[in-house]
Amino acid sequence: MSTSKETVARILEQLEPLDVRARAMFGEYGLYCDEKIVGLICGDVLFVKPTEVSTEFGSEADLAPPYPGAKDYYRVTEERLQDLDHLHAFIQRTADVLPLPKKKSPKKKAQRGWRASTSPSSSRSAASRSPATAISRPPCLDRKS
Repeated sequence: MSTSKETVARILEQLEPLDVRARAMFGEYGLYCDEKIVGLICGDVLFVKPTEVSTEFGSEADLAPPYPGAKDYYRVTEERLQDLDHLHAFIQRTADVLPLPKKKSPKKKAQRGWRASTSPSSSRSAASRSPATAISRPPCLDRKS
């Protein structure tokens, strides 16, 4: 069962003024706080990532997988969604103990084809390049008929 946009909007409203956002992913939503993924909204239910502070806010009985085959997360009951102090503390403390996401390195444009290394517009010849970056001619083209 997919999550309705109304549910996502209601949960985000409950979490104001925290720095939170939801992002659609795999048919459901990821919940981010301070640019860290702290939980999931699946099947119209909020699930919070388990961390070392989770036991202060939930019990073993609250653990459940957000979708089939997933690891257990802490399921936030409707009653707990209404307790704003508890909810804000749970989400913010979870974000505080999670590491920052790693920065993605920019992707380099790859040269295509074997002709890329022998083009006349190239500033360096193929022979002057290091073996790791030189693109050699395929052996099948070196045969003399």
